[in-house]
Amino acid sequence: MSTWKPDSDVMRLNAEPVGKWVVAADQLRVVLRLGLEIGRASGGAFDIGMGDAVTAWGFGPKATALESIRAAMAARRRPAHEVLEIDGSQVRKTAPITLDLNGIAKGYGVDRLAETLRDQGIEDALVGIDGEMRALGLRPDGKAWTIAVEAPDAERRTPHSILTLQDAAVATSGDYRHWVEVQGRRLSHTMDPTRGAPLITSPASATVVARTCAEADAWATALMVLGPEAGLALAKKRGLDALFLLRNDEGNARGVGVGQLFSGEPTAMTSAEER
Repeated sequence: MSTWKPDSDVMRLNAEPVGKWVVAADQLRVVLRLGLEIGRASGGAFDIGMGDAVTAWGFGPKATALESIRAAMAARRRPAHEVLEIDGSQVRKTAPITLDLNGIAKGYGVDRLAETLRDQGIEDALVGIDGEMRALGLRPDGKAWTIAVEAPDAERRTPHSILTLQDAAVATSGDYRHWVEVQGRRLSHTMDPTRGAPLITSPASATVVARTCAEADAWATALMVLGPEAGLALAKKRGLDALFLLRNDEGNARGVGVGQLFSGEPTAMTSAEER
């Protein structure tokens, strides 16, 4: 699912012409289906078809070009859930689209780690990839796993708040670990699907607790795009635990959320992705 490897499954799918049915690997289809489902449920706030914009703005393997940025912003794109079809083992594009699964594939990787441990008979564990975490069962002392939500500070790593997990996953999307600087302004790697460009105004971070890490990963991105008001309303409707960190004028962060977030001694930290 890498966009940095030209021969990866998703890049080969990107290279295929519109309208052609292509046999896709099982794991890729799982992620594509979930991405389309969350894209639809979020009203397009999560969109796996933003690969052209991601690359144009310098978050992919190629250097940023002004012409690419202009093209990405000018493109009249339809969301992936409207133009990508899956039928059995085959996938096809019904309109031009460049897939990018970086907002969900890492979470899926965490889920695969958890499944591998369970296949080996391990029922209690905490697994993670770069801040995306999934908890299985309980700690050796019989308590739930405790995870720190990182404060949105690009210069250091400190906890802002604590949550506890048992048989659940958590992921954070934020603006403080991966950005590009344009005309002296830092722009987050999270894309606004309506503009084909990085978010202009957004919370410092959005953290989501969900059943699987792939779901938490994708929903954290969706809520970043939606913002705290619409994001919290949708999270409540979907039954998601969600926490937004919002900066004040002094640069300090305050949290607003829905669901139950608890306190405890952290054993790990969820943070915005860092590549």
